Amino acid sequence: MVKKILLLGFICTMLFGCSSDKKATESQETYQNPVYEPVLADPSIIKADDGYYYAYGTEDAWGDDSDTKLVPIVRSKDLTEWEFIGEAFENKPDWKGTGSLWAPDIHYYRDSYYLYYSLSVWGDSNPGIGVAVSDSPEGPFEDKGKLFTSEEIGVDNSIDPFFYHEDNQAYLIWGSFRGIYGIELAEDGLSVQGEPFEIAGTDYEAPYIVKRDEHYYFFGSKGSCCEGENSSYHVAIGRADSFKGPYVDLEGKALTENGGTTILTADADSKFAGPGHNAIITDEDGEDWIVYHAIEKEDPLLWTGASRRPLMIDPINWQDGWPAVGNGKPSEEPQKVPVTD
Repeated sequence: MVKKILLLGFICTMLFGCSSDKKATESQETYQNPVYEPVLADPSIIKADDGYYYAYGTEDAWGDDSDTKLVPIVRSKDLTEWEFIGEAFENKPDWKGTGSLWAPDIHYYRDSYYLYYSLSVWGDSNPGIGVAVSDSPEGPFEDKGKLFTSEEIGVDNSIDPFFYHEDNQAYLIWGSFRGIYGIELAEDGLSVQGEPFEIAGTDYEAPYIVKRDEHYYFFGSKGSCCEGENSSYHVAIGRADSFKGPYVDLEGKALTENGGTTILTADADSKFAGPGHNAIITDEDGEDWIVYHAIEKEDPLLWTGASRRPLMIDPINWQDGWPAVGNGKPSEEPQKVPVTD
């Protein structure tokens, strides 16, 4: 009798074990948005030398902790399963006085991890952009101070930095609804030089530029980012033959005149609202992925009242030299996972 019970238990274990393994295999073949919750707004992403992907987000508070996280960092091996590992800063940079850390931008440059960030409050008359450096993607990052404030650079609402490096020259691109501008950085990436040049118009914030083949592609966000389920955020793009532009959309309209071809948005039937503030990452199969935040309409707010903006990813399809994202909306059903190590 005991032998029969043991045998039955062994068979059940084997059956459930096979079922569990099958589910694990299936889960590794697909993912479903959002890929990280409750929030990772304005994401920036990098693949580090340790094989992990790291994503960094705007300062927010969530869970039972009333303290905001000073640039939350999450980590993943496959771009779909993420874990919170800490904060970029041990202490908030103090060069501005008051302000929150918004829209970080991470890059590996000069054998270190550079984190450019905005320091601002809502309605700030003089926000600014700073930079911090670390030997590790996990931080902590050592603040190197401000690059400039809005008043110093002559561009209102100077937030949302993006770093770009090409031909031994580093640049900073930035801006939020007062025009998107670029400027050269010093060799060490810690100060600016020269004069700003315009990239896109006053409809945009959250700039991101990638080079593919002979073209440069500008991704920017339009609309309202942070009105919960009523947010109208969306991503529009343009293309140029040189880094500094001019960038034009599919219809040939200049982005400096607020042209732009929308590639990611939401409608009344969408589960999500306000998709935007994107970054781009390339998987091990050479496929590009748009990494962004959006708002779940049924659960739109954090306990603080701020919009709850979880992390999302979707593949980019390149068609006739232009990027496209699925049906133009955040994916809601299971999708094939990225190819990773």
